[in-house]
Amino acid sequence: MLRIMRFSGLFSVLLAIIVLSPSLQSFPPAEAIRSSHLRFPTSPHRFSFRKAPPFRNAADCAAIDIDSGVCNPSLVHVAITLDFEYLRGSIAAVNSILQHSSCPESVFFHFLVSEPDLESVVRSTFPELKFKVYYFDPEIVRTLISTSVRQALEQPLNYARNYLADLLEPCVRRVIYLDSDLIVVDDIAKLWRTRLGSKTIGAPEYCHANFTKYFTPAFWSSERFSAAAFGGRSPCYFNTGVMVMDLERWRRVGYTVAIEKWMEVQKSDRIYELGSLPPFLLVFAGDVAPIEHRWNQHGLGGDNVKGSCRDLHPGPVSLLHWSGSGKPWFRLDSRRPCPLDSLWAPYDLYGHSR
Repeated sequence: MLRIMRFSGLFSVLLAIIVLSPSLQSFPPAEAIRSSHLRFPTSPHRFSFRKAPPFRNAADCAAIDIDSGVCNPSLVHVAITLDFEYLRGSIAAVNSILQHSSCPESVFFHFLVSEPDLESVVRSTFPELKFKVYYFDPEIVRTLISTSVRQALEQPLNYARNYLADLLEPCVRRVIYLDSDLIVVDDIAKLWRTRLGSKTIGAPEYCHANFTKYFTPAFWSSERFSAAAFGGRSPCYFNTGVMVMDLERWRRVGYTVAIEKWMEVQKSDRIYELGSLPPFLLVFAGDVAPIEHRWNQHGLGGDNVKGSCRDLHPGPVSLLHWSGSGKPWFRLDSRRPCPLDSLWAPYDLYGHSR
């Protein structure tokens, strides 16, 4: 019955998509980063999420050895940030992943936080969820962050993805990083099986996008910067909100140091205007394992323009991403939603039981 309900839910989402769409972003010292099963006091009056139903593995899923914990080789590892402002989106993202996974008990979530009061909310909403909370100290990047076109892009937690290889246990060799403003409408295991080959990260690439706009004229006019970054590469834009990351290779090469060096250049020479995306592009653009575009139908939050609505890109859909300034929960609450926000709403667990 549960499998039938999952299929029915997926069919409804895909049907809605067809109807609504016209065309259809030096290693820090060990003491600065710590990971633990944090125990924070609950804040029941601030957050109220309905408890999600239990999600069970299908009969053909690999058996899970409970004693092996996070190091179980059968697990699918997913990393998501948690903060007060985007918590509602993160909860919806987790709910969507579980609903569409054929082996939901095999998905292990790694939550990155810089604030208290969040682990208890996740545990009360998903009582049987396999997860761990990792504290990311904002001071690690505070002096490296420069001003951006949007204040939200300057939040230290946006940069936590740069440190996943250090935060997560060494036995976690691969992880899917996801932003908090998206829903997954396909089996996450399909994305997990992405072949990276010799690449460190995999992501949907958009080679028809105007790549030059992500950096300032001063960057492109200086061979010291542009040639050093992209010499011998043909860079394409990719969104860092959905990435499959080879953490073993990341650790071996030391990519965190490379990203931090570009952030230091930005502080002195102002080579880009956005937040945590450009340093990733500088290090990886043109050296990414391409993933089907269905896994990041991004831009649904508008192009940083308040109130703008976007359609889906042509083609199939496995993940809908409200990147941009407009978030579906804010627009739904204000009774001014965009058409595609109705696809996010079924995964929202905020509020009292209905």
